[in-house]
Amino acid sequence: MKKLIYFALLLITPLFYAQTKVAKKPERVIIANNEIITMQQLEEYGKEGRIKSMSNGVSEEKRNEFAKKFGDKIGDKEFISLVEIYDIAKPENSSSTPEKIAKKENLEYLLNVNDKAKYFTLKLVDGKELKLSDLKGKVVLVNFWATWCAPCLQEFYDVPEKILEPFKNDNFVFLAISSGEAEKIVAKKVIKLKSDGLNFNYGIDADRKIWNDYATNSIPKNFVIDQNGVVKFTATGNAEGNLDNIATEIKKLLAK
Repeated sequence: MKKLIYFALLLITPLFYAQTKVAKKPERVIIANNEIITMQQLEEYGKEGRIKSMSNGVSEEKRNEFAKKFGDKIGDKEFISLVEIYDIAKPENSSSTPEKIAKKENLEYLLNVNDKAKYFTLKLVDGKELKLSDLKGKVVLVNFWATWCAPCLQEFYDVPEKILEPFKNDNFVFLAISSGEAEKIVAKKVIKLKSDGLNFNYGIDADRKIWNDYATNSIPKNFVIDQNGVVKFTATGNAEGNLDNIATEIKKLLAK
């Protein structure tokens, strides 16, 4: 009997740990001129100045249209990027001049490095409340995201390895705050994310009250806040190496 129980446990244990393993990061499908293109092709269009517009995420109806044409190559609607390109190089008098791009970047943040973080009370998906003021003495990473934002969701799949695991035994807290979405929409998405092993502190900022104190424009947005409640690092987007830079800043603060 003991041997039977032992072998039964061997069979059950791998299943238990498999539930906590982070799922493979979803890949982004890029569609231009009604055809799937590679990231390399997209970069080439960018170098040639031929990108007219790009949007991340499509409607369920549009996603199903693409599924009829491309089949299994199409994933979830959040990970489909639609790109409009010019037939020829973008005119020189384009509105996306370096000066205007720089100006836009300057408008990304309402709180900047060395600013005092704005305190807030965050309602978590599980119904509990968390106050930023109660986290003094800890390093806090505040992340703003949305269920429709592909870069946000792709970033999440790297958070356990690059952020949570390295600092799991330190005075560190990660807060993922959904901006501008109803609680039921966020809660539904969180079920899927947690099933993929992404077990975070998910908070809801449906009326953007917290967001409006911190930033504007695009997401994901990340704010590293030190033990004294001061912003020490900010980042926008999910560019390669972005989470590595955030982890470096967290490590510096925890070493103090």
